[in-house]
Amino acid sequence: MWKKSFLMFLFSLSVQKAALDCERMRKTNEFPSPNLNSQTDAVMRGQNVSLSCFNQNKSLRITYFLFRGEKCLSIQNGPMTFNLTISEARDLGPYKCKAQVSNCSKYSREFNFTSVDPVTAPVLNISVVQTKTGRYIMLRCISFNGSLPINYTFFEKNMAISPVISKNVREPAEFNLTKNNTGEGKEYRCEAKNRLPDHAKYSQLITIPSTGESCPFCLQLLLLGFLLLVLIAIILILAFWMLPKYKARKAMKDNAHRVYGNTPMEDGIYTNICKNQAGTEYSQEIHYATPMFQEVAPRDQETCNDCKTGYVYSELIF
Repeated sequence: MWKKSFLMFLFSLSVQKAALDCERMRKTNEFPSPNLNSQTDAVMRGQNVSLSCFNQNKSLRITYFLFRGEKCLSIQNGPMTFNLTISEARDLGPYKCKAQVSNCSKYSREFNFTSVDPVTAPVLNISVVQTKTGRYIMLRCISFNGSLPINYTFFEKNMAISPVISKNVREPAEFNLTKNNTGEGKEYRCEAKNRLPDHAKYSQLITIPSTGESCPFCLQLLLLGFLLLVLIAIILILAFWMLPKYKARKAMKDNAHRVYGNTPMEDGIYTNICKNQAGTEYSQEIHYATPMFQEVAPRDQETCNDCKTGYVYSELIF
């Protein structure tokens, strides 16, 4: 009986000592709360991540417990590293870590992962406005997929030429710069990235050719010159097309004057209508033209029944 009482006395003393030790460690901060962290809190679906739980006091023999919600995932003596794969929503957390020395225990702060969609390769658009002194270049970059916010950076070759431009809405990031007319062509691209580490995407490289020493208005001058050449060509075509016709008409007139040698009479439209013996009129097929009359030597007049005499016949030239 006394042995049992003695054992109970020793147990109570150990419990009291442990309680005193736990209280002392809390007051002296000898046993601080453990730290629970990961290399990143932004993850994407299917990503492998690690959680680390440790205490700053390396001299204590600490047992670590890792929880997700109320479920204990792992128990380990000494600093703990827990590997997991983010495959569904519950894998995002919350997680917490428990450090225990004897009957004294402390918990870490809760830790949660954030699901982030990676960005896709951005699209770079460049607009160039030519001025007398140089070129005004407008760069626009946008990634159509990926969780916001997205950070954009513009590059000339491999050198960044803009600060980081953050966009919390799905709209292009813009950057403007001015370049001299002279100089070699420049290559530009842009970078897009969000909270996911090592998942930056780059646009295709776009080259703006050099303007050389040409004047800024050469394009307008070339256009005016081209229009002038087209106008001259049209005039020449019309001239070569109309000149043969003019010469042919002039030759016909000269030939008519040379054959007859007289001045043409006034032209007009004439018809010849005769009556038959029954006294009724009959008509012939009449062709209308613009004739040219010339006086010629008299000929024998054509006879026609019941035709009146006194008609003068002339030669028709069509």
